[in-house]
Amino acid sequence: MDVRNRDTVVILGTGGTIAGRAASPGDDLAYSAAQIGIGDLLGSVPGLSQSLEGHAIESEQIAQIDSKDMDLDTMARLARAIASHVQRPGVRGVVVTHGTDTLEETAYFLGAVLSGERLAGKPVVLTCAMRPANALMADGPQNLLDAIALVLDRRASGVLAVCAGAVHAGDAVRKTHPWRLDAFGSGDAGPLAWVEGGRVRWVSFRPQTDMDKRSLAIEKIAESPRWPRVELLTSHAGASGALVDTLVAANPDQADPVRGLVVAGTGNGTLHRDLEAALLRAQAAGIHVWRSTRCSLGQVIPVADQRLPDAAGLPPVQARIALILELLCQADHPPGSPTGSAR
Repeated sequence: MDVRNRDTVVILGTGGTIAGRAASPGDDLAYSAAQIGIGDLLGSVPGLSQSLEGHAIESEQIAQIDSKDMDLDTMARLARAIASHVQRPGVRGVVVTHGTDTLEETAYFLGAVLSGERLAGKPVVLTCAMRPANALMADGPQNLLDAIALVLDRRASGVLAVCAGAVHAGDAVRKTHPWRLDAFGSGDAGPLAWVEGGRVRWVSFRPQTDMDKRSLAIEKIAESPRWPRVELLTSHAGASGALVDTLVAANPDQADPVRGLVVAGTGNGTLHRDLEAALLRAQAAGIHVWRSTRCSLGQVIPVADQRLPDAAGLPPVQARIALILELLCQADHPPGSPTGSAR
């Protein structure tokens, strides 16, 4: 559908469980994601016309993938589409249907490259589903209606996510459960709002993370770039530095050398001594190294004289996205702590 009137809500589809089908309607776990196009998906949502409150709707299929297979090129294509739509005077905001597995990474990416004036004060709302579209009690339709209600709320702005009625900031949202309907949280920050009966009840306001420097990346992704390679590691009992040393040793012969490492440490970003020694060697060799934490709540608190910089409060998967964008925007930035744009 393509109705270009004033006050249009744009819906961009990327696939995911919300567009999935199961062989049996009673099977909520064994299904194929990304089977239904965004136009057909919207046509199956009861009450969609009423939720729009007279506004027009326009849809576009950006991708059709299981979000476990999400990649940076698809994120960039989505960001460019959003940037184009929000600059149109008649667009009220954008809803993105997305799989749950990597929603937090895409949400962070969009917030980073589309911050500030690039969104023209308009909201971008990601939504999803934990059950396929043909499930006996599919959750996708209600999540879509909640996302539209959020876009139409005058107080909404920036990149947001809504699932099971809870509204999360794009830079705080986390998947916290593998299969429950209320599968997302915001860590210590908590939800920003709740969508109840088609109305948004705000419970918290906080400024968007200052990403002005990293938002320069929107220019750098105007055409598909060569993404800086950043790998994700974990510290654990018995960890060694073998993998880190192998990556560093292989770099001179690689067409796509490793430029960054994010490590999920124990507790306050602590690392097994053997892994830490290897990471220090990697940092000395010119590879950017950031520390995050395996803990699902809280964040790494910086300590004096830390030899490996912390990831400025980000969880590991979002820290990896942040470091990729940092390297894309700051090609000549020496190894060290995240710039102010990450904090």
